[in-house]
Amino acid sequence: MAIISPSAGLPQLFPEVFELGLARIREEFDLVPKEYPTTRVMGASLKDRARDIMAAFADPENKAVIASIGGDDQLKLIKYLDPEVFVNNPKPFLGYSDNTHLHNFLWHLGIPSYYGGGVMNQFGMHGAMTEITKQSVRHALFESGEKELPVATEYNDIGVDWRDASRLVEFRTFEPNDGLFWHGNESAEGILWGGCVESLIFQVAAHKYLPSAEDFSGAILCIETAEDIPEPWLVGYLLAGFGERGWFDKFAGVLVGRPKAWEFDKQKTTEEKAQYCAEQREIIVKTIREYNPSIPIVQNLDFGHTDPQVLLPLGNKARIDVATKKIFLTY
Repeated sequence: MAIISPSAGLPQLFPEVFELGLARIREEFDLVPKEYPTTRVMGASLKDRARDIMAAFADPENKAVIASIGGDDQLKLIKYLDPEVFVNNPKPFLGYSDNTHLHNFLWHLGIPSYYGGGVMNQFGMHGAMTEITKQSVRHALFESGEKELPVATEYNDIGVDWRDASRLVEFRTFEPNDGLFWHGNESAEGILWGGCVESLIFQVAAHKYLPSAEDFSGAILCIETAEDIPEPWLVGYLLAGFGERGWFDKFAGVLVGRPKAWEFDKQKTTEEKAQYCAEQREIIVKTIREYNPSIPIVQNLDFGHTDPQVLLPLGNKARIDVATKKIFLTY
């Protein structure tokens, strides 16, 4: 099992959290993690990180490749990757946030990957991994077929200071979850594409490694916002850009992850978080409906920067059943 840091080398700064994640990989899933030279190096060069990504995929002993965490510059290293390495050595890749760029690179090559499951975040969760996340990891690494997407009764988006290693045994604060928010009366089925809103803004602005509108025919868009807690209008601008490109004439449906609404520098109250999430939901529906009046939009799903986290099988099928108000993912 390859462990890499395609973005930030935060394992160097928070080794106790990283080691907890590695221990969970061994103990919960009976896998042996294998690190690469830049895994614990903060500020490693783009070329060196790209070298490690390719080495991790090329090694036939690796069952899968897992990112330690995200970051903010991964799009810049994609140009150093040799597509043939991945085509000749396809394997599951787990990660989210800035890892959106590597997911989209693999999507272009027809290689499915799993949006979620950071070593330091989900595997290294303080107290214990959530049961929904553990089940989802097993689906991704050890099972196949269609699985119903679970809906958590509680969620967490309030962090714990990683600088205090004594708090690793402390369980996170969970709050009641509002369930799913549905809009639209049509069911849909299609291949998943998407990722983190902030990363997609970077990618669209650079106009690199983007599928064509025709590639999106019948696809299901999945998006979620990161710990930046962006203003809702920014999400609306991204979606409006998609609409102006004609993508909402192609997408069959939209899945939206539960927004993270608390961060150390933005410690919102429960009421403020609820208002922020409601405003984001409203602008997402309003923007998409300007371009498509009928595709299903389902929000507040358990993927992205909150926990518990479901790993989304990008490049594989999702099915949105409006009649039963259920979503199914194919692993």
